[in-house]
Amino acid sequence: MRPTFDEPELAAALPLIELALDEDLQDTGDLTCRALIDDGETGSVHVVARTAGVLAGEPVAQMVFDLLDPAVTWESQIPDGSPLAAGSVIAVVSGSLRSLLTGERTALNFLTHLSGIATLTQSFVDAVAGTKAKLLDTRKTLPGYRTLQKYAVRAGGGTNHRLGLYDGVLIKDNHLASWCGSDDDRSIAEAVTHARNDAPDGLSIEVEVDTLEQLADALEGSPDIVLLDNMDCNALREAVALRNTAASAVLLEASGGISLETVADIAHTGVDRISIGGLTHSAPALDIAFDWPDRQGASSER
Repeated sequence: MRPTFDEPELAAALPLIELALDEDLQDTGDLTCRALIDDGETGSVHVVARTAGVLAGEPVAQMVFDLLDPAVTWESQIPDGSPLAAGSVIAVVSGSLRSLLTGERTALNFLTHLSGIATLTQSFVDAVAGTKAKLLDTRKTLPGYRTLQKYAVRAGGGTNHRLGLYDGVLIKDNHLASWCGSDDDRSIAEAVTHARNDAPDGLSIEVEVDTLEQLADALEGSPDIVLLDNMDCNALREAVALRNTAASAVLLEASGGISLETVADIAHTGVDRISIGGLTHSAPALDIAFDWPDRQGASSER
């Protein structure tokens, strides 16, 4: 899948890159390069995948060098969303050796992290192939990285859930507990109705339940989506049957403790959506490195 890297992603990436470079350079710059690399020396490097996966974050890595040294050229060989084989050359980067070495770790930090998310997402997407279930992320993201991490989920073939609290209503168990207070007569359906009356027109209303009894209550309020939290497959199948009978237009979303080993079984229960926080908070980095042609002693572990 080819995700679009547009203004929101550019705006999210820029302050993170500035922060990352400031962490490394502060007021003194790259002391090692200053001591060992002549100011006018130039060269070229290959950005290479060490293991198979899915690429995400190449525009961010390119932005690192655009900000650090606009004279550096980044020649993309593979677009984001592409599968990577071990040994795939992602880009060829040329220019001042000082700039290439100084920006190496920052660029790789973005590439390895975002490609790791895309790779893990693709594994889950592949696991539910042949079912109607869509794979979604959550708000379990690193502060400041949400837009980029959700971009990486799209690169891996996943679907984004709401971006934040501002663009979607999701009534969770703690919202219900706080709203009900000491009034045990308040129903989940009433909470859905209150939320719909208050929300901007056209905004979807989702509510979380963890029992079939709560699901029946919620369906009476006609939410757009019901989140089925930590239900086993038997309960999920019963939930789908209940939804089909009582409110067939409502989407059902499974969430909670879902792994690569269990996601296919969950998808085959008939749920419409599966949201997984681990796509963003637990994805291992993909091994990507700088290869320096015709130069000895090169390492990407600085």
